Amino acid sequence: MATKWEYATIPLIIHATKAILDQWGADGWELVQVIQGPDAGLVAYLKRPKES
Repeated sequence: MATKWEYATIPLIIHATKAILDQWGADGWELVQVIQGPDAGLVAYLKRPKES
């Protein structure tokens, strides 16, 4: 059976990027991509397996 995923998008604050990503990673989220957001800030896209 295929893995079901849940996704999150979070804004990244430049001076706290590592701390933000470390916290989400500790909660089981995997970083998929970081892109430039509409307001010139960075946005991180994350995923993790969905709990049944």
